[in-house]
Amino acid sequence: MGLVGAAEAVAFDRDLAGAADIPGIPRFEGSVIIGYRVSPFDETLIPTGPWETGSGSKGWTKTVKVSGQRTRIIYLAPRNASSLEVIRNYQRALEELGYEPLYQCSGFEECGDRVDRFYGDAANGNQLTDSHLLKHVYSDTSVQEPRLYSARRQAPDAGGQSYVFVFAALQDNFADSAAGNRVAIFFEEVLSEPMRERMVSIEAKAMAQGLSDAGRIAVHGIQFDFDQATIKPESKPQLEQIALMLVENPELKLYIVGHTDNRGTLEYNMDLSRRRAEEVVRTLIQSYGILGERLKPMGVASLAPLTSNATEEGRGLNRRVEIVAQ
Repeated sequence: MGLVGAAEAVAFDRDLAGAADIPGIPRFEGSVIIGYRVSPFDETLIPTGPWETGSGSKGWTKTVKVSGQRTRIIYLAPRNASSLEVIRNYQRALEELGYEPLYQCSGFEECGDRVDRFYGDAANGNQLTDSHLLKHVYSDTSVQEPRLYSARRQAPDAGGQSYVFVFAALQDNFADSAAGNRVAIFFEEVLSEPMRERMVSIEAKAMAQGLSDAGRIAVHGIQFDFDQATIKPESKPQLEQIALMLVENPELKLYIVGHTDNRGTLEYNMDLSRRRAEEVVRTLIQSYGILGERLKPMGVASLAPLTSNATEEGRGLNRRVEIVAQ
């Protein structure tokens, strides 16, 4: 059994309308697409370690947090295919394409008890929820012989990296028996590249008015490198306006508050949001001469969202810096 570019007829005899393989990456022979989602810019966790379920923990023990164009595909393999055959074919094909392995495992003992919950629990952000059929892929307690493979390579245009995550397991589907008792394949690719920045800086007078009216104002014009506390150069106009507001209002003291979306653990995001706020304070002191006693950094992670984190647009709005009058 090999990887080919087109599916042959199985119980589900045709791909979902509008779905397609990821360009350049073939599918397992005889499989069909039943779920498909492309997000122009999204953020997710690619596993580099096993799943852990226990007191106080649930999720991947090690991950790489990536953002960019995200594609998720659910394939159904032919009934005579095993998860071992599927994952080894993908592994061989991807490594021939230049992918370097990040992590691989076989069985619950290696991959982690209830590893299928990465998909089955919608809160983990991987499940396709377009239909009951897709919600019930890897139906609870039905999964056998789980196998996982993740890898990355430099994108062909050298503009970023391609991360892939493949999960294959024999499973049942409580919504449609025809989709059960066969291997289902979750295939995810993220093409990591910089998001087109759409936020504009807020002028000093508008910020001062916002603080006077509400005591706080969200600032989206300060941007950071992905998963880092490094301020991007394009943030300079917004920093200049904050400094100008402080110069024009010499009695004003501020909390600089970092916010994230809800991807990743709360503990990690609390630390990241605090470090980002600290970097803003450091920059205002060192580059613009603002007295440190007027600024106090804080990080609150995802605890004060502006809107729902359920969509790409919402998560983008929730990742921000806020200035709050002391």
